[in-house]
Amino acid sequence: MKHLVLLLFILFNSSLLLAQGTTPDSLGTVRGFCIAAPTPAEHARFLTFIEKELAPRGVNTLVLRVDYNYQFKSHPELRDPSALSPQQVKQMVQLCKKYGIELIPQINLLGHQSWANTTHNLLRVYPQFDETPHVTMPEKYEWPNADGLYCKSYCPLHPEVHGVVFSMVDEIMDAFEAKSFHAGMDEVFYIGDDKCPRCGGRDKAELFAGEITRIRNHLAQKGRRLWIWGDRLLDAKATGLGMWEASMNNTHRAVDMIPKDVVICDWHYNRAEPTAAYFTMKGFDVITCPWNKPAVATAQYEAFKDFRATANPTLAPRYRGLMQTVWSGAGNFMDIYYNTKPVTDPNQKGPIDSFVQLFQTMNSSK
Repeated sequence: MKHLVLLLFILFNSSLLLAQGTTPDSLGTVRGFCIAAPTPAEHARFLTFIEKELAPRGVNTLVLRVDYNYQFKSHPELRDPSALSPQQVKQMVQLCKKYGIELIPQINLLGHQSWANTTHNLLRVYPQFDETPHVTMPEKYEWPNADGLYCKSYCPLHPEVHGVVFSMVDEIMDAFEAKSFHAGMDEVFYIGDDKCPRCGGRDKAELFAGEITRIRNHLAQKGRRLWIWGDRLLDAKATGLGMWEASMNNTHRAVDMIPKDVVICDWHYNRAEPTAAYFTMKGFDVITCPWNKPAVATAQYEAFKDFRATANPTLAPRYRGLMQTVWSGAGNFMDIYYNTKPVTDPNQKGPIDSFVQLFQTMNSSK
């Protein structure tokens, strides 16, 4: 009888612990914020923003889209004309450590090597890395266009491209004292182009998976972890998500070809799509990323809470949390947030309202 009572006691407490383990806070929820790194002129104001706005709201993860906004020593030819100094980065690192915020730098790899009619630094300095050199940049950009040009990509099979980009990645990771790196890799429309002498005719999913794996393996050599946006790993046709939030060029099959320790940042801006559950069942850690609609951000957080409360102990910890995204410069965001700049378009307030609403909702659920 004593053994039966003891067994029932153990089972009851184990069930209780499992139930407690599925609450958002007990599993270490990611409470993230993603924005472009500030320019040198915006740096001091951004430090105040971290201290006065992010830290009090309980933000524990800050992804900064750095790209070429750093005084790289390994490749000074790729620096922006005005770029953050090592000393300025160190100040951000120290401030984030003070408030327990994990700081993660991002450099867009593979895709997003241009925007509108502007070629970004990597392909401007090293045009030989261009996946589609036959596609010329227009004087005036329009979408759609005959070339299918959204953003340029570098060729993932060019024998010299990784020597350049990995030296930048290593330098920025050391500067930010970071344990994780965000490689972007969203909205890759140019990959495996038929005219590329290296990629033409190859499987686009294998090319995409190969590039993810190569970046992941490079980071893993120093115990660092890769984060990417998740849209290219979703099937646009099967899901009805369309060409922006998912892939129309068959890269989605790469989801079964890449290492499971890659963190997927799953962005959806118009609806609380259930794709985070899909990624967890594929074995990945996933973070849902809202942008400019407060109601959607709230719905995404509710979906996250429901998943954590109902999923089994294997799946629940893989759904790691939410990260508010901002797709403007840090200065512009702060201007509108602090009402120091006239709002010419009501949509400009969307990301701010979403940020405020998301963290208000998350904090009220603690």
